[in-house]
Amino acid sequence: MRRRIRYQITRGGLLFAVAVALVAAAAILSGNNLLFLILATMISTMLVSSFISRLCLAGLELDLLLPEHISAGRTARAKLYVRNLKGWMPSFSIQVRGVPEYPQTSFGRTIEQRAILTAPVYFPVIPGGAVLEENVDVQFDRRGTHRQNSFVFTTRFPFGFLDKTVRVTLRREVLVYPSIEPRAGFPEMLTAIVGEIEAHMVGLGRDFYRIRPYEAFESARHLDWKASAHTGDLQVREFAREQEPVVEVFLDRDVPTNLESWFEHAIECCAFLAWSLWQMGAGIRFRSQQFDLRVPEEGDVYAILKYLALVFPQAGKPTEHPADESSFQIVLSAAPDRFQNLGWAPARLLGPEAFEGDGLRGGRM
Repeated sequence: MRRRIRYQITRGGLLFAVAVALVAAAAILSGNNLLFLILATMISTMLVSSFISRLCLAGLELDLLLPEHISAGRTARAKLYVRNLKGWMPSFSIQVRGVPEYPQTSFGRTIEQRAILTAPVYFPVIPGGAVLEENVDVQFDRRGTHRQNSFVFTTRFPFGFLDKTVRVTLRREVLVYPSIEPRAGFPEMLTAIVGEIEAHMVGLGRDFYRIRPYEAFESARHLDWKASAHTGDLQVREFAREQEPVVEVFLDRDVPTNLESWFEHAIECCAFLAWSLWQMGAGIRFRSQQFDLRVPEEGDVYAILKYLALVFPQAGKPTEHPADESSFQIVLSAAPDRFQNLGWAPARLLGPEAFEGDGLRGGRM
């Protein structure tokens, strides 16, 4: 494949070009042969510099080994491989940088995706026929499928007159999950949901199991005061549950175009909830139009994150009834009024107004 090399003159190259112009003017005006020899030497130096830097960029290949699971906004560790196909000639002073991309969103709008490499990688020398490996940090700004990632090789070798750049594109499909980082209001919402889950599950356990130390976010209704006074630490009575708590999360895909930003917030909220509840050991039933998955019975949390990475809004999708009325329910919808008569009355609602301002709010229907 032919590569287009781009040139950009550096400050040193600009000063050298001014010096060449001054020497050329002096040689023409004076007719001094020595000045003509100096001028020829300077011009030949520029030509040799351009030729050598072009050879340094020739025959270079790049590969990037990414981890299996990548989340938007979270730095991931990857391996960068640079191969020099020239069997005898090394390449000197090579820098690898990422290039911003401009993909389209689900609504057809073009957005800027920052370069996935968080910092440039510098190789002083790449021997001929060698493969160099470097650990790098990568970060993706948005969820979804990334079908190509662009990088550039740059060099100023040997004299630094020109900054030569050649672009390399890795045409490889990379799936990026939504961000699972806690946004403003997410931790407070999770704490409230955990408390409501505990209240929702009252009476599910009847058989005494054991006494154990108190853990954060637990309800105080099972505290054993005698055991707490005896040990000096809070102790709780644990009962064998007849069933594990199940949290049913429903994401409504019927979203108008003017609420694109809300839909992205809702997806990040779903990803954060699914990841956090899964780490706590709660059962999750994630639903949307034409999608239903129980975790851990039918898959793991990564199946939910994969769906959220690829889901897009689709107007006209009908609403659905809750799958299990005994479960704790969370609904994210741009039009919550449509769910009022479908059995979702006890659900915690997160609509467009819940994401207004700096925090996140949500209440019952």
